[in-house]
Amino acid sequence: MSIKKYYDFARKELFSLNRSITGEGTKKTLDLIKKHLPDLKIKYYKSGKKVFDWKIPKEWNIKDAYIIDNRGNKIIDFKKNNLHLMSYSAPIDKIVNKRYLLKKIYTIKNKSKAIPYRTSYYNLDWGFCCTNKVFQKIKKRYKAHDKFRVNIESNFKKNGKMYFGEYLIKGESKKEILISTYICHPSMANNELSGPIVAMALINYFRKKKNKKTIRFLFVPETIGSISYINKNLENLKKNVIGGYILSCIGDEKNHSCMFSKYKNTASDYALIKSYKKLKIKFKEYSFLENGSDERQYCSPLLELPLSSIFRSKYGTYPEYHTSLDNFNLVTINGLTGGFKVAKKSINNLLNYTFPKTRFICEPQMGKRGMYPLVSLPHKDKSLKNIMNFIQFSNGKNSLEMIADFIGIKFSASKKIYSYLKKNKIIF
Repeated sequence: MSIKKYYDFARKELFSLNRSITGEGTKKTLDLIKKHLPDLKIKYYKSGKKVFDWKIPKEWNIKDAYIIDNRGNKIIDFKKNNLHLMSYSAPIDKIVNKRYLLKKIYTIKNKSKAIPYRTSYYNLDWGFCCTNKVFQKIKKRYKAHDKFRVNIESNFKKNGKMYFGEYLIKGESKKEILISTYICHPSMANNELSGPIVAMALINYFRKKKNKKTIRFLFVPETIGSISYINKNLENLKKNVIGGYILSCIGDEKNHSCMFSKYKNTASDYALIKSYKKLKIKFKEYSFLENGSDERQYCSPLLELPLSSIFRSKYGTYPEYHTSLDNFNLVTINGLTGGFKVAKKSINNLLNYTFPKTRFICEPQMGKRGMYPLVSLPHKDKSLKNIMNFIQFSNGKNSLEMIADFIGIKFSASKKIYSYLKKNKIIF
């Protein structure tokens, strides 16, 4: 089964790589994924490029980082766990006192054994992270006048690159389903690798099939990656994307949950609800007002792509989130399989949906086509009313199933009306 195969691959080869929004770890992650998916296209955007209101930062790489006490002991060591260093930390080699050092160490008070994940992408800074247990030892063991050597061997490439991956499964139509996940966090399994694992399994499944629509998979750095992709491909996205999903935190066994699009009225929302119902899965819905990942970009004003998000435990809601406790004890094959089934069913729903679109602004003149009474007499022809209602919802975004529900008819009746209107060139 592909889930187990990709689970083992991610656990053994991807987990410990030092990923960030740019850098060698992210590029290596994509290179390794490409070994399993040879048709994956690895692309990049240049550092310094302006993308809407943002600018792609310099490429950041790190060789080593540690703190040494006055006895020569390494008390925090990046090489033992890359979460020990705040991502995008600036280079430094400096002797500091205890008071100053403690201000530059991040910890979580109520999680004594968890190393937190911290970043400073857009502000030049540095910092270390450790468990609260280690932090308290530093506070108690050392005196106020003790000195520490802080060494961070990082560098920023002004002419660097921000890499991302794109996998296209061409279908019978250019209309496409967009599946997006991210590849920019180190040493975390649910928050980071569960999305790519499920995406790889979905690619493996759908690439072997003849699909009615095109499916595009993106492996991007969170936020700046999706913004950059949108900036480059805005018109194609607006023209062709009929639905899709953001895959994040989709690998634990705690819950099934989701976030619908901003107005909860897209085919992706509808397809996802139908999937949960068909699979007999109870799920928790999170409000779009609780957003925090790439739905902020794909569903942003002036774009508003019809995308929903699929989770097991939503980011920020489980205690292991953004810590070293988010590992492969939390993420399981069973948990990933559950997320995979929901995503696969939802994509299949979208692939099979038909989206009728009227050819006319305002109501078409049906009488001259022999499709409406020419004499204005009271009539109780419900089928005629259904036809006119069907046209009202034929905006190219509502599927036949959705229209059937909206106007209160059976799906079989919706299909008949669609065929009738298409034959008479009212819709396409």
